[in-house]
Amino acid sequence: MTGTSIVWFRDDLRVADHPALHAAMDSGAVVALYVLDEESPGIRALGGAARWWLHRALEALQDELDHLNVPLVLRRGAAAAVVPAVAKEAEAGSVYWNRRYGGGERRADTAVKALLRASGLQAESFQGSLLHEPWELTNRQGGAYKVFTPFWKELSSHDFRHPLPVPGAQPQAPPTIPPGDRLEQWALLPGEPDWSKPLAEAWTPGAPAGHELLDAFAHDALADYADQRDRPAAPATSRLSPYLRWGHVSPFEVWHAIGRRRREAPGGSASFAAELGWREFAWHQLYHHPDLATVNLRPEFDAYPWWSPSAMNGSANDDGEAGESADARLSSGLLLERWQRGLTGFPLVDAGQRELWATGWMHNRVRMVSASLLVKNLGVDWRIGEQWFWDTLVDADPASNPFNWQWVAGSGADASPFFRIFNPVTQAKTHDPDEDYVRRWVPEFGTAEYPVPCVDLAETRQAALEGYRSLPRKQS
Repeated sequence: MTGTSIVWFRDDLRVADHPALHAAMDSGAVVALYVLDEESPGIRALGGAARWWLHRALEALQDELDHLNVPLVLRRGAAAAVVPAVAKEAEAGSVYWNRRYGGGERRADTAVKALLRASGLQAESFQGSLLHEPWELTNRQGGAYKVFTPFWKELSSHDFRHPLPVPGAQPQAPPTIPPGDRLEQWALLPGEPDWSKPLAEAWTPGAPAGHELLDAFAHDALADYADQRDRPAAPATSRLSPYLRWGHVSPFEVWHAIGRRRREAPGGSASFAAELGWREFAWHQLYHHPDLATVNLRPEFDAYPWWSPSAMNGSANDDGEAGESADARLSSGLLLERWQRGLTGFPLVDAGQRELWATGWMHNRVRMVSASLLVKNLGVDWRIGEQWFWDTLVDADPASNPFNWQWVAGSGADASPFFRIFNPVTQAKTHDPDEDYVRRWVPEFGTAEYPVPCVDLAETRQAALEGYRSLPRKQS
């Protein structure tokens, strides 16, 4: 084996607290590799906002690696073909990476590890993206936790390692550096019309910006987080979600940053730590349920009559007639479009949808209200909303996005879901009482140009409750 090692970057685009990079730098010369894998089965293609973020994130990673004298090779293709090929071209003796937890990703990583080891190379993976490995945190029966409270109680009882520092620069570049793609060749940025300018005004992808946000939040906003986090107009949230999603900051860095403020901000620290735990819970669910984005965790919800675009074709019943009227199908499709465009007539939801389209992000409280309206009042399948968020959120990840949609829909991991229907009018009065958030994103609010509510909340709530009550009982 030569002294050259490959570090395969994925959703961990940073150089601080990067166990795989540390192991590689300790063993000799290092080449960094990023693979845009849109071919391996089970790996979900990125949405538009995520593609924009990835382009900027790779530029930022390149800058960080330049300071370490580590070249970054970009390749496109199935990981099982690309990673062994780059290792051979680099005359590498080892390949290191931080683990992933989705089903398709794990299959791809297993295949790569087997191919590398069969070729006589060292291949090692590390824990860098979750505080605790999903297969190690189990309930008393040895299975996966299905309810958050006992999961969080167990998870938060553990101690977690301290973050690793940025490694020192390697004295010289490796003797053999494989050729790679130019980032522009991947066409991750939008063409014409270029809708990404507001995203660039709202965000600076990369680890330096992520650490600035983390430091500012821990010192300035954490103390008031528990009281202010549900106010969308207030600068009270961390806005760290995309930086965690892309691995610009690690959960270990976040955990210890807020832990250092525990005495000064006990309430905020505890509340935010639980949010970090919720992220972990989502990833543990994905590990145990790889089809989280498409299959109800609670199978009895397969019988719920949600609307989806596939219903536009109708479904023949035993008499050969369409199972849903054309008017009903058209109405549901128009309601979905009004929701996507922020024209539902419910100001808090419309403000959130417009914030999402402009910035690639939406306040968490508003996400829940918006999702509840779509699924429980408009009757649209949660998978349709999940796909919309997947395409428009800069922080959409394979675990949290579907997990949270299933939580709102009632089909996911939850102890008491079916009667939880967020009233967008009540939620606006409670969480945006001065209408600052609404007026920022819906300038025509209060004028004749603003639409009337698209549905009757009381009627649609009752219809949703009746639909839930009609579901078959959960099988024991």
